[in-house]
Amino acid sequence: MLTSLGIIFAFGLFFGYLSKLLKLPSLVGMMLAGVLVGPSFLNLINNDTLTVASELRQLALVIILTRAGLTLNIKDLKKVGFSAVLMCFLPALFEILATTFIAHKVFNLSYLNSALMGTVLGAVSPAVIVPRMIKVINEGYGKKNSVPQLILAGASADDIFVIVLFYSLLSLSLNNSFSPLNIIQIPTSILLGTFVGIVLGVVLNKFYSKFKLDLTIKIIILLSISFLLLELENILKPICSFSALISIMSVGITIFQLNINLSNELSKGYNNLWKVWEIVLFVLVGTQINLSYAFNFGLKSLCVLLFALLIRFVGVLIAVLPSKLNFKEKIFCLIAYTPKATVQAAIGSIPLSMGLSCGNQILTVAALSIILTAPIGAFLIDKTYKTLLK
Repeated sequence: MLTSLGIIFAFGLFFGYLSKLLKLPSLVGMMLAGVLVGPSFLNLINNDTLTVASELRQLALVIILTRAGLTLNIKDLKKVGFSAVLMCFLPALFEILATTFIAHKVFNLSYLNSALMGTVLGAVSPAVIVPRMIKVINEGYGKKNSVPQLILAGASADDIFVIVLFYSLLSLSLNNSFSPLNIIQIPTSILLGTFVGIVLGVVLNKFYSKFKLDLTIKIIILLSISFLLLELENILKPICSFSALISIMSVGITIFQLNINLSNELSKGYNNLWKVWEIVLFVLVGTQINLSYAFNFGLKSLCVLLFALLIRFVGVLIAVLPSKLNFKEKIFCLIAYTPKATVQAAIGSIPLSMGLSCGNQILTVAALSIILTAPIGAFLIDKTYKTLLK
């Protein structure tokens, strides 16, 4: 496994650097490195590493969401108003419904399996969006109408909404059993996760204020709590729905509201962590991409993906309609809600591993969505935020 990690870091750094030389986002090169060293080509990553890849990607997601929370000011979201709530689910819902319709026509899948494909496609990538929105916030763009904060919060909650729907539909596909309680799990998981996160944020702020600890120790404590929250979610599954990811983000948000100096200090430490785990995350995302599937179903998958994205854009426009955002800011929201990578890499292969007949098609569309939207979305965000935002 250590050899594989060495290969991941070496290839990821090198190809990331080449991408920057070509004026492309570094994640493009890192994903390309993953494809190259993964099972599709050179097959240099051993099975032990690929087996724990989901846990390594989850660790990266913990760092991403903690960083997001530590830079998110609730007062800024209040300026946006109802649009902040709509952005958490409406664009994803539009994309899921669009995919349900188009995949049924193109792949001749049942509506249930088409909807399952929609939930795989429906989430945007916090791994791509969050670091860029933090950069936009730090540089002071979009400050008047809190545009990056709106995208930051919406993109993070969007994932929870989609993942709960995915597992509900997966259960229905496998067991032919579905309950209205599955839908109730979505608000329950978000509210309970938020409550636990706020409580832990208050406790941690008091603890850090009372004891003068080194930054490294503070980060280790916060990471430990995040990992325990993930385990708590697994423990509580039979009893109630609880979102550990929302809870982790809420801890950061609470610390930001209570102690801006502590929040800034922790952010610096997490920024350094992200420099390491960014490489691991995107190289591992690249290893999940199976190009043979993409070539087999490429044209049909592209039709499904483009139609779903188009309808998603309609959902974004409706979500920001009640806000005070100007035309350019709304266009930026459309661009920022394009990239897909993290969630698609995490759940795209599950239907196939469960033996569902639609598994190959879902995995292919998921892979194609990563290949196209992650680099293009990241590139457009980087190139347009100074033009579209004040």
